[in-house]
Amino acid sequence: MEILITGSSGTIGTRLFEALLAQGHDVTGLDRKPNKWNPELDAKTRRIDLLDRDVLMGLGGRYDAIVHLAANALVYKLVVNPGMAMENVDTCFNVLEYARAKDVGRVFFASSREVYGNIMARKRVSETDMRISNCESPYSASKMAGEAYMHAYSACYGIRHVIARFSNVYGMYDDSDRVVPLWIRQMKRGEGITVYGREKTLDFTYIDDCVDGITRILDRFDSVSGETFNIASGKDVQLTEVAEMLKGIIRSKSEITMGDIRTGEVWKYKANNLKARRLLGFSPKVGIEDGLRRAVEWHTANQK
Repeated sequence: MEILITGSSGTIGTRLFEALLAQGHDVTGLDRKPNKWNPELDAKTRRIDLLDRDVLMGLGGRYDAIVHLAANALVYKLVVNPGMAMENVDTCFNVLEYARAKDVGRVFFASSREVYGNIMARKRVSETDMRISNCESPYSASKMAGEAYMHAYSACYGIRHVIARFSNVYGMYDDSDRVVPLWIRQMKRGEGITVYGREKTLDFTYIDDCVDGITRILDRFDSVSGETFNIASGKDVQLTEVAEMLKGIIRSKSEITMGDIRTGEVWKYKANNLKARRLLGFSPKVGIEDGLRRAVEWHTANQK
């Protein structure tokens, strides 16, 4: 297929780009930032800000599918600056308008476990558990809006879509302030770290498992069109345990401080990924300890 990836210079975008090229697809990246991890991918990346619809509409080429990953994705930053959440909505709309104008019949949308909010009563959260009344933050609202747009453009214009809800993707190609790369940097410098929520328990997904889920969707797009999938490990771990694991792997003496759960953040989540297993053959391979070790190895080799 000829595939267009938005947000192709980000963590998931970079690893997916590599995987799709290795599978023989013709891939073009779109990002407002260069790909600093891989020069080959950067050469195949068009530097475009998706907020500029006119520039986007001028993009040449004919694509069989769009993988829309681009987003402002740090939940608490969007609590502080909710305008960044509105950018997510605008870029999603612009991508769908591009798909409509250029007759791209397949759009994959990267959503988030944040759309579920904090559903305390359920041990595992299934795709049908999303409720607008559980919306916790501007970020989750932007992802709910994106999902709604996907359904609307399918209903009105026949653009087939698939939605994947990710959860705490970590590993290589990430030097952001997400919790795993942030803690790795801080622990390597011997700085103290803060865990926001002693009881915070989340589902961490290693990058290669996440990318495997996406490629499986693309391979089966027509048969799973209109579906929504939890692409996550299906296992939960407390943030305090993640901190202790990283501390042991790095052999750090960093002090771990407890803080209050921050406004807008989901603090308890474990995915029910049975639907992805059944329809996609999805089966996460990398457990949390192995994944954290791989993440530390990558950061040690690639970060100063």
